[in-house]
Amino acid sequence: MTYIRILTALTLSLSAYVSSAVAHDYKIGSMAIDHPWTRATPGGAKVGGGYLTIKNMGSEPDRLVAGAADFAGKVEIHEMAMKDGVMRMRRLPAGLEIPPGATVELKPGGYHVMFMQLKAPLVEGDPVTATLTFEKAGAIDVEFAVEAVGARGSDAGKMDHSGHGMSHGKGKTH
Repeated sequence: MTYIRILTALTLSLSAYVSSAVAHDYKIGSMAIDHPWTRATPGGAKVGGGYLTIKNMGSEPDRLVAGAADFAGKVEIHEMAMKDGVMRMRRLPAGLEIPPGATVELKPGGYHVMFMQLKAPLVEGDPVTATLTFEKAGAIDVEFAVEAVGARGSDAGKMDHSGHGMSHGKGKTH
């Protein structure tokens, strides 16, 4: 009988561990955050980008206004955009608006969380945690999966959303 109890306890513990390792979605207020990820950085790199998808399930706009992380001295919200034929990166001092009902994707070459003054390299397979702060919804700790140096998207929980009509900021859908 004791063997069965131990086996059951181990199974439940392992199940909880696997679920938490796979769970990569977060919710605070009306904001849903899906699959945060970043890229591994080479030694000596002082910056890294954070990527994720944010959906505002509420009826009011909200803004991603700030971030913080133990592994970085500074966290900012940035945008990459073409200006006069040149790709430029700029800080969004007022944060990033998430309109009601909209989904905004933070991805390479677009909006992203900028991890600055890295205290150590980001290592593939070693997740990092950052706090994201929304103007209305508040602050939430989010674990970023660390993918390969050249990754183009998170491998964690990848799924095809092509039939869901998700909008990605500025009216884009896929």
